[in-house]
Amino acid sequence: MEVIHSCCGGLDVHAKTVVVCLIKRGKKETRTFSTMTDDLLALSDWLVEEECTHVAIESTGVYWKPVFNILEGVVEVILVNARHVKAVPGRKTDVKDCEWLADLLRHGLLRASFIPPAHIRELRELVRYRQSLVKEQTAVANRTQKLIESGNIKLGQVVSDVLGVSGRDMLRALAAGEANAVEMAQLARPQLKAKPTELRRSLEGRLTPAQRWVLGELLARHEELEAALARVKEQIRRQIAESSDPFVAEAVQLLDTIPGVAEKAAETIIAEIGVDMSRFPSAGHLASWAGMCPGNNESAGKRRSGKTNKGNPYLRTALTQMAWAASHSKGTYLAAQFHRLIRRMGKKKALIAVGHSILVIIYHILSKRVGYQDLGEDYFDRHNTDVQRRRLIRRLESLGLKVTAEEIPQVA
Repeated sequence: MEVIHSCCGGLDVHAKTVVVCLIKRGKKETRTFSTMTDDLLALSDWLVEEECTHVAIESTGVYWKPVFNILEGVVEVILVNARHVKAVPGRKTDVKDCEWLADLLRHGLLRASFIPPAHIRELRELVRYRQSLVKEQTAVANRTQKLIESGNIKLGQVVSDVLGVSGRDMLRALAAGEANAVEMAQLARPQLKAKPTELRRSLEGRLTPAQRWVLGELLARHEELEAALARVKEQIRRQIAESSDPFVAEAVQLLDTIPGVAEKAAETIIAEIGVDMSRFPSAGHLASWAGMCPGNNESAGKRRSGKTNKGNPYLRTALTQMAWAASHSKGTYLAAQFHRLIRRMGKKKALIAVGHSILVIIYHILSKRVGYQDLGEDYFDRHNTDVQRRRLIRRLESLGLKVTAEEIPQVA
């Protein structure tokens, strides 16, 4: 088998140690380093001294990240998916694992995983932290709702947002020990649409002292999360504005032109895939990486499963949310596509299909650096005229009508 890299290495990374196999002109040398920074720097120096050009790291948890950060820019680092690397048959050891990685790399049999550049990875840290805060805030809101329901406080039945401005004022009063429903109802803002009588009735509950204390803690935690969200949102905007790639800020504005994609969603997209689409050979490759296209599992002429793969969970979740928002937009191609597909494949599959379309649009916008041009809600009618005619004729015939269709001549 042809040798592609004359000097390369395979790294088997663990929480405490890194086992390295270096192959240089057919000779193997194995060393073990700790994952402390000084030892990783020693590993980097050794690879440079041996004139190593490429190393392969198996993607295992988060343990590969500090090793990658140290070696990035020193040698060509190839991160490989653990599922794509079959372990060498026989006794499994750390030495055999790193030797197997080095052998595969030496003959060019490894496929590198996508890793965005450093400035995109920094943005990704902030965006994913924001997402964790949103999840935690949602959990606190749900816990608050369960708590007041257990004390027969029916505020959620008459107010659309229990943790809105008026709702929080009333809940703070409850946590402080207030029992007069009339006085608490007066804390509602004029904008609150709930009827005063229903509002007072909803506040006449039976909260125990322990429940009032927990309610106060939940409200305080919710406010802390709100403040943390405000800080991280500001930091994300600053990170985008000060990015080393000036196109990042422009890309957010371009993606914001897509129906269903707001500023927050655009930031999530860029944090996950970056702005350089040359890393993906085509829009189909990007969709496959994101887990937004049907699976391909066929044997003996029979298709066994079309289930999508897991892909990137952060991007996949964001695209599904964008698809749901786009399906509710008025007069757009994406909304028309959703309503066309939902009849034959159901809501969930239709959302994945629309999410796939949004990702293809994103790919071309970032590749060509142009804004989104909507095709219009009548796109499918304009491009499938004969199909529409036959469908409508069949529909009329199913209602017991005999249909004779005659084409109206075009007026010049």
